[in-house]
Amino acid sequence: MPSSKPKAHPLPPHEEIAKVVAATLAEDLGDGDMTAALIPAGRAASAHIISREQGVICGTAWVEEIFAQLTPVSGAVELRWHVADGDEVSDGTQLVTLSGSARSILTGERSALNLLQTLSATATVSRHYAQLVAHTPVKLLDTRKTLPSLRLAQKYAVLVGGCHNHRIGLFDAFLIKENHIAACGGIAAAVQRARTLNASLLVEVEVQTLEELDEAIAAQADTVMLDNFDLEQTAQAVKHTNRRLKLEASGSIDDARLVRIAETGVDYISIGALTKHCQALDLSLLFD
Repeated sequence: MPSSKPKAHPLPPHEEIAKVVAATLAEDLGDGDMTAALIPAGRAASAHIISREQGVICGTAWVEEIFAQLTPVSGAVELRWHVADGDEVSDGTQLVTLSGSARSILTGERSALNLLQTLSATATVSRHYAQLVAHTPVKLLDTRKTLPSLRLAQKYAVLVGGCHNHRIGLFDAFLIKENHIAACGGIAAAVQRARTLNASLLVEVEVQTLEELDEAIAAQADTVMLDNFDLEQTAQAVKHTNRRLKLEASGSIDDARLVRIAETGVDYISIGALTKHCQALDLSLLFD
């Protein structure tokens, strides 16, 4: 991987991070950490987290919050980071040193690793895809195919990896898909209704044919999603649209196809795999 990394991106609100961490700890702790209770209260320890493979780190704020919430439960832990979100690491890289309550370090270990390895996985996959199309102006977008309760966390990790966010949820844009079109009575009717309901929101329409693309253009949609268009159809759509609106390609994306689609000149490519096909980065916490 190249050593460069994308610019820093704003974290989700602290209350969102705290909510995720509280739920994570509650799931793991239950009535208390039985095994950590074997260790005398007040015993201090030092440990570190290392990477067992190459990847992009993301999730440091969630790890910090894990041990902040454990402080009143089992004692304080100081974290000294050797990397930051967006840094690329290799096998054996030491990520952070933890010093303080042995009970807290052990109680927080699994929760901290779970969040760090999952968000790092999303950032790693996003960096991989972003680098594949760096020679084109296309923007790669995530989707709503995120892990339950980790929507904002994974969307942050996508940004850390160098890709971009689509809508956050169902509330911040219109995405008129096949079933919406059928229920509304057609593309024109659906777009008109969207403009009436909330004229300030972006209106995107999913199409499956070039004829439907013409309907979306006539209806003055902001963006059209080309659903599972082949390369020839995608190139035709780019030429036919001639920048009258934004085009987003979607469906059946792998490495080779991604590059070819990007080179057609579409504005966006949405990839569910950024958040749903991630394999957790292999990390370990070891006592010194």
